Amino acid sequence: MLCTHKNFLFLFLFIFNNLLANEFIDNQDLRDPYNFIDSNAQKMVFVLTKNSELFETDRERYEQKIKDIFEPMIDFRRVAASVMGKKYYLLATKEQRAQFVEIFKDSLLDTYAETLAQWGDSTISTQFQDDFLYKELKTVEVKQTLDTGTSKYPISYKLRKDKEGWKIINIIINGVNLGLTFRNQFQALAISNNEKIESTIDNWVSDAGDAGIS
Repeated sequence: MLCTHKNFLFLFLFIFNNLLANEFIDNQDLRDPYNFIDSNAQKMVFVLTKNSELFETDRERYEQKIKDIFEPMIDFRRVAASVMGKKYYLLATKEQRAQFVEIFKDSLLDTYAETLAQWGDSTISTQFQDDFLYKELKTVEVKQTLDTGTSKYPISYKLRKDKEGWKIINIIINGVNLGLTFRNQFQALAISNNEKIESTIDNWVSDAGDAGIS
């Protein structure tokens, strides 16, 4: 069993490891949430296969390449608000909400980029749907299957469409709801800090815990 946030995110990384044969991104319609996920997966794979040496020689540059791809994929404002939960979101000032968005984003992206060098050989398949099933919707679920060679695990993205296109607002891996896990962590941290929002934000560290994947 994995029991640390780095180990959890190591498994989470595999969701992007598909379509390795293509080195360049084609002009797929990114208004399609399924192509949105797949196209960014290809970009990520290209960085990892062509720039892996940067992890040792220029860590900052390497991590920035990963962040440049991954950061635009997630609606961090909406995710951070969900992690705080209605009670603590309303207790927080506008400045504190904005502060937590940045802290949450940085902690997740830093951990994510740091663990990418540990990639292994895994594959992933996406369940594409007909376009009429999502064109009139604001939220869509995109399902995938992670194949590590010895086991297969279901992955589910929840995406929301805004004026910029599709954005990830939650991920469920092997039944573990990432957004809910972070929300429970924030609530526990808030209680341990006597519900002082400033202290809770200052002490935040992303930790997804045990993903239930062995």
